[in-house]
Amino acid sequence: MSGKRSASHAGSWYSGSGQKLSSELDNWLANANATHTPAKAVIAPHAGYAYCGACSAWAYKQIDPSNIKRVFILGPSHHVYLSGCAVTSCESYETPLGDLPIDREICSELVKTGHFQKMNKSVDEDEHSIEMHLPYVAKVFENYQGRFKIVPVLVGSLKADKEQSYGRIFSKYLKDPQNLFIISSDFCHWGSRFSYTYHDKSYGKIYQSIEAVDKMGMDLIEQVDPRGFHSYLKEFGNTICGRHPIAVLLHAVDTLASESGNGKNVSLKFLQYAQSNKCKTDSDSSVSYASASLVFS
Repeated sequence: MSGKRSASHAGSWYSGSGQKLSSELDNWLANANATHTPAKAVIAPHAGYAYCGACSAWAYKQIDPSNIKRVFILGPSHHVYLSGCAVTSCESYETPLGDLPIDREICSELVKTGHFQKMNKSVDEDEHSIEMHLPYVAKVFENYQGRFKIVPVLVGSLKADKEQSYGRIFSKYLKDPQNLFIISSDFCHWGSRFSYTYHDKSYGKIYQSIEAVDKMGMDLIEQVDPRGFHSYLKEFGNTICGRHPIAVLLHAVDTLASESGNGKNVSLKFLQYAQSNKCKTDSDSSVSYASASLVFS
């Protein structure tokens, strides 16, 4: 075990001051509405809070922490190539709002399936896709300290069949009413620096085309259509960095839906959408953010 993972992006991607960070999170949450609750899973972005903090609040506003004992956080790998998934080797994750304990038992259980490796501490601390959710988790669960643990999972560049396999593995955990899933993803990364400049002029300006393409994908996610989502990504090449964690969630829900007599109605809705910049010329660039909530009834 590697002890505590430091809050390596605090002070740059978000405030390193617990008091300031708490105030910012409170403000963003106060300006979001609880319209699709209680969330069984959320999709939320992982950019710097100056860009996506307000958008992320719409996902976290849907969470009822009172009965949650375990929070799975699935984030894409930005710096290390993985063909599968990896769990943390650490015992806790630091945040400016307090440390979050790791569910070591579940991490070991996942490793024993033979489909998960352990990431070393340097890989863990270099990656931002999981860390950017930790302050929001700490804030939403601030009155439940000591009553929940987290399960951070780094998701690699999965082939379609592996997305389905991991979906099956996670489906039993998604089924547990005491578990919550957080899926970390930004949406379109547009501009020459991202090597993605798709522009369908029939939608108008570049930023309007970006939104239209993003919303095609969001519609398929809402329909819990993992195969349709895969086809959409092949057709449009949209640079959704958390496409693999999203697909794993869709396959997990799909697995539960195919089980006879599970008695669950599934509703996945996007609640907020934003862009870091309104692109109008070829020299512009932007990243899109979207927040969604999955509810079982």
